Amino acid sequence: MPDFRAYCQPPEREPSEIRLSADESHHLVAVNRAKTGDTVVAFDGHGNEWICALADDQKHGAVLTVRFRQQARPLPYEITLGQALPKGQFMDAIVRKATELGAARIAPLESERTVVHLDDDRSDRKIEKWQLAAIEAAKQCGNPFVPEILPLQTATTFMETSRGYDLKLIASLQPGAKSLKAVLAAHVSANGRPPRKVLWLVGPEGDFTPAEMSRSKTAGFEPISLGPLVLRCETAAVYALSVLSYELQNTGG
Repeated sequence: MPDFRAYCQPPEREPSEIRLSADESHHLVAVNRAKTGDTVVAFDGHGNEWICALADDQKHGAVLTVRFRQQARPLPYEITLGQALPKGQFMDAIVRKATELGAARIAPLESERTVVHLDDDRSDRKIEKWQLAAIEAAKQCGNPFVPEILPLQTATTFMETSRGYDLKLIASLQPGAKSLKAVLAAHVSANGRPPRKVLWLVGPEGDFTPAEMSRSKTAGFEPISLGPLVLRCETAAVYALSVLSYELQNTGG
């Protein structure tokens, strides 16, 4: 993979040149020290990549000359992470790791035990910040697909309105939670193929409340155990996505 990547939204699919935003130009030229003539892969977060040469290395208005375009193949499965807001800056890290692990979208949620509560203005600013974190992570790891960050909503609303998934999972500390392998095997046995679209919910510090777990069951979520240890929520999110991705790849997903 070439050393330099830049996020862009060109107005057409087959541009001859791409003018980067001031922020992307600064990151490419001032931070990464790209020089005129260097190869740069520009991408739009939807699978389109343009292999380019840096034609103008202005720090606030870099210009790329397009050599050719290529379309990246998406993963054969689609994972949505519903994440109850953790304390501090951990959501930024979760967004970055979820991007590296190929999540298609991330839904930030307020649960009954969520410590952080955001008003509309702060929520909008946070969504923008998390979307930027996803773009930065995609540049670093070479992911041509940037996950969508959904609007903030309550966990129960998200549970009750989630439609169109082949499988809905929720990380659970409660007795009776099943293993992911067993649930995936049951799905394959019943449907003849692995799930294509999977939703996984991860709770906040202290987990979802019993009432929320009850609502998730009514909404069709399968409680999944992440092992015998109690994981921090940011660890649980990374663990859940990693194991799910691995299992989907190895069940023919």
